[in-house]
Amino acid sequence: MVIAMLSKLGDRLSAFFRATAPDPFVLAVLLTLVTFAMAMTMRGTSFHDAVGYWAGDGGNSGVWAFLTFSMQMCLILVTGHAVAASRPVKWCIERLAAVPRSQAHAAGLVALVAATLATLNWGLGLIGGALLARDVTRSMRARGLAVHAPLMAAAGYVGLMVWHGGLSGTAPLKVTSAGDIAEVLKNSSVTIEPIKLSETLFSPMNLVITGGLIVLSVVVMMLLAPKQSESAAALPSRTIDEPKREEATSDKGVIPRILEDTPLVNLTLAVIIAVWAWSYYLPTGDGGAIAWDKSGVLKLNPNTVNLTMVMLALILHGSPMRLVSAVEEGARGCAGIILQFPLYAGIMGLMNGSGLTGELARSIAGASNETTLPLMTFLSAGVVNMFVPSGGGQWGVQGPIVVESALSAGVPVPKMIMALAYGDQVTNMLQPFWALPLLAITGCKAREIVGYTAVLMLIAIVWICGCLLVF
Repeated sequence: MVIAMLSKLGDRLSAFFRATAPDPFVLAVLLTLVTFAMAMTMRGTSFHDAVGYWAGDGGNSGVWAFLTFSMQMCLILVTGHAVAASRPVKWCIERLAAVPRSQAHAAGLVALVAATLATLNWGLGLIGGALLARDVTRSMRARGLAVHAPLMAAAGYVGLMVWHGGLSGTAPLKVTSAGDIAEVLKNSSVTIEPIKLSETLFSPMNLVITGGLIVLSVVVMMLLAPKQSESAAALPSRTIDEPKREEATSDKGVIPRILEDTPLVNLTLAVIIAVWAWSYYLPTGDGGAIAWDKSGVLKLNPNTVNLTMVMLALILHGSPMRLVSAVEEGARGCAGIILQFPLYAGIMGLMNGSGLTGELARSIAGASNETTLPLMTFLSAGVVNMFVPSGGGQWGVQGPIVVESALSAGVPVPKMIMALAYGDQVTNMLQPFWALPLLAITGCKAREIVGYTAVLMLIAIVWICGCLLVF
């Protein structure tokens, strides 16, 4: 009974959003207009000033604040696709994709892999989940099994609902050093000592909440699977596909053939990157022993992940031309990132410049007491994330408010930091900003997956609120 109701709810929400939800670019424009209206009415910001906050000063602010970030996201998409398009990895993914025998099992498998990878690194979870969702859909269709491609894509996106409680979580990582704390609290009247990861990411509360979210993601996605007798959506025709590899042509000279069609160039560059990787991931301490506490595994970021992925792509592809072909194919999916990231950067600049973010967070926190403050912080972070879908950007703006309210109310600061982290991640299930690389890989549209992710989000909110009250 409950299973049937949940499945029908997912189908109805999916149908509703397919009929009403705008394209992600249109949504970004609408959110921009809403932010302008809020800044002018709630903060009294003039239209001229609002435009200035939005456009920036021509430097690394306003609509241009995400330029570095945009390139990182494009590289995450391209390098992830390049690695997955290599023959060895493609073989492994195809074998894993051939395991499910039903839609429910397929959705559960994709969700489990995506969520697990996201606890290690959000970029790995996003791209890994997207690639597996695409290939599971293809495998199911090839075997004549019913499969709903939007549900598979939704399952591949669930990692963005658990990432901030994992090893790449921005807020908990940014309070482990005095320098990062000083940067965030530079305009605040309070300060705190560095907070160990044992109090945030590895705390019993986070282990329970994040572990529960992984389980919920798998179970809910399995329950949302349409019945076998119902019509299932085929894989959309436009996806980022495996590259068409060019064979060596006879008109090439000996030198171009050696350089372009053999592993020589790839392996040479891969060795250089491998030297960096060894010192970064396996640093030596006193006596020449490996200092695991200083390993780069504990401080992964988009740059280190991308360089590692480039190294893997170089090794896994047999020649430079095969790698170039894979990168060219993957780059076709970057259009949404290039077009929309500046708009969200502008929204963040407008909200920060007008003081709108701080006012929203303070007004919600001000209506709280010691018991409800973590809950209200969680909910306010979820609202702010819809307009500023960047964990780092949100922590920079809302972090000082969280710390000040925690100290004044007597609530443990680590708990408040994690409450903000949970709010930042949970509404990713409604915000298509982070889904752009996944949508490019799977060929699905945001309106096709958001009905399923919205159901998961509502259940996750109940789970997180309950845990915040208990711990």
